[in-house]
Amino acid sequence: MERQPHIHCPLCAWEPGASARWVCAPGEPGSGCGTRWNTFWTAGCCPGCGHFWAKTQCLACKQSSPHEDWYHYPPGDAPVDRVEEALEVGVE
Repeated sequence: MERQPHIHCPLCAWEPGASARWVCAPGEPGSGCGTRWNTFWTAGCCPGCGHFWAKTQCLACKQSSPHEDWYHYPPGDAPVDRVEEALEVGVE
C-alpha cells in the first residue's frame, strides 16, 4: 500500500488542516474565478475553473513555494523513487 505524503510548508513547516482554504485569485495566467477550497484536496487544481496552481502561498508565513514542494514523502516512497526503482529492475 502506498503511503500518503506529509504535507507542510517547505519554508516554515506549517501544516494545513482540513479547514484551511485558499482562494483562486488573479495571480497566474488563467486564474481568478474566486473559488475557495483546500488546494491539497485537488493537488493544486482549482475546482471552479480548472487552473493548476504552480505555487501555493503558506497561510502562516505568507510566502509562496512550488506546490509540489509541499509534499514530503517517506524515504523510498516518493514518486521519483518509485520510477527509479522501476528503471533499475528493467536494467540488466
